[in-house]
Amino acid sequence: MKENSLYDKKSLRTVVGKTADFPELAKDCVAFSNAQGGTIDLGIEEDDKLPPANQRIPEGLPTTVVNKISGMTHGVIAATKIATAENGGEYIMMTILRNPNTIAVTSSGKIYVRIGDNSVPVGSEDVARLAADKGCISWEDTVTDFLWTNADEEKLKWFVEKIKGSDRVSDFVKQKDTKEMLDYFYMTDAESDRMTQLGVLFIGKQTQRGRIMNAPVVQCIKYDQYGEKVNKWLWDDFTKNPCEIIDEIWKTIPEWKESTEISDGLFRRNVPAYPESVIRELLANSLVHRPYTIRGDIFLNIYPDYIEIVNPGLLPIGVTAENILHTTKKRNEHLAAVFYVLHLMEREGSGYDMMYEQLLANGKAVPVVTEGDDWVRVHVARRVVSKEVIKVMQYAAQSQELKQKQLICLGLVALHESVTASQLIGYLHLRDADALRPWLRPLVDKGFVVSTGERSKAKEYRVGSRILRDSEYKGPTSLKRIESYRLRELIMEDLKIYQPCPISDIHERIGKEIPLRKIQFQLKQLIAEDKVVSEGQKRWTKYRIKT
Repeated sequence: MKENSLYDKKSLRTVVGKTADFPELAKDCVAFSNAQGGTIDLGIEEDDKLPPANQRIPEGLPTTVVNKISGMTHGVIAATKIATAENGGEYIMMTILRNPNTIAVTSSGKIYVRIGDNSVPVGSEDVARLAADKGCISWEDTVTDFLWTNADEEKLKWFVEKIKGSDRVSDFVKQKDTKEMLDYFYMTDAESDRMTQLGVLFIGKQTQRGRIMNAPVVQCIKYDQYGEKVNKWLWDDFTKNPCEIIDEIWKTIPEWKESTEISDGLFRRNVPAYPESVIRELLANSLVHRPYTIRGDIFLNIYPDYIEIVNPGLLPIGVTAENILHTTKKRNEHLAAVFYVLHLMEREGSGYDMMYEQLLANGKAVPVVTEGDDWVRVHVARRVVSKEVIKVMQYAAQSQELKQKQLICLGLVALHESVTASQLIGYLHLRDADALRPWLRPLVDKGFVVSTGERSKAKEYRVGSRILRDSEYKGPTSLKRIESYRLRELIMEDLKIYQPCPISDIHERIGKEIPLRKIQFQLKQLIAEDKVVSEGQKRWTKYRIKT
């Protein structure tokens, strides 16, 4: 099993012998406890899937591990047992429970949280946010005084029918009776007939929903080009559950029905102003990931050229505007699970991938996330940046050769016409070139993207000519795609007439659409080859052909 936010594995040497590293294990236990809990398999090497076939665990070792961790941490609840793998080898299965109420720490006072497959330290500035997230997790499970037998009959019937009709729910769950099903989805207290706040949110009556803490309120405001309010819709009467709010917003707002007509030869096609899947995913995210322990409405602001959704509170700890495409962290775990099985949002960690793909497939820019002092905003542009990108993306999707992340990467390359690897890393918010490889390498191998021949930081990528031709690309020929040797000739021809001159003048004459960095790189190459010389320094530098 691959390490992730809920699972880790370690060598048996972590807990036995002179190489034992209990502080490292304690760190991971604290991290899991502060997140969603998890499992650590002790006795499986990092690169292996199973323990050694002849490995045997001493009978008292699991108890020793628990005792050691108990003495090195505070707020961690762990249990261990000896497990046998399919190859006959033994290992210690260590289960760490989520602590929903207090922050777990090591005995030295350090705090960690599990983000992806890493145990990340929590700085002093994030302790308050972690404490708030702890409250958000327990918000769902808080038991109310309202009985499920007194819930809204229509909403209860709707929920049961949706669960039984979902292809994301196992037959085992579908065969449960109503109370067992509600218990399974944490909508009722397993020991009584009382609903949790999550249950009231979905199947409660209007009066019940209005009395739970911070039930969601959504304001949708339309602005004109001058920033003046011209219309407003408000969902604040608590008559609807989260699913009904999303449906009502989609049906009510007229902007969702608008589209942009673009020409395609003799034909016309309509590109939606905002794809339905993107709007629904944004609304679902705003409802699932907001902290319900603080007050504040969700705002959907509609401007002539873009929309933005503003959520109260900050992103979950460990998630930033830069890593949101790749980092998974559930704030309201049970609410997210219900939204997933009801097809209201994508599986864990794939919602932003889907939005990137859908927007690029419609020739639009990707969403932009901004975090403020006490809010998070997602900006989605309406304008079609390039209608020709739509053709490329359609062709690529029909080929069925590419995975989602590769389609996203192809869309970004097509949108920008020509990009460097470092630019792609920035657009995708990746760590380094190694992280970019699974996004880009298959595109190059299959001929969807080609690169310049230069082995340097200036190496560029663009959509292959065959793909442009087969997708019936009709975009203007751009100097952004100019080959290096042709650019060198343009620079030399320009200098023959206008030397000596600054790089800004060269750029102006041979083509402003050519990235300045490409001209800078070629001038450096020409100087290194002793064909061009520079005079002056910094902004007063001028270039001429060496005589």
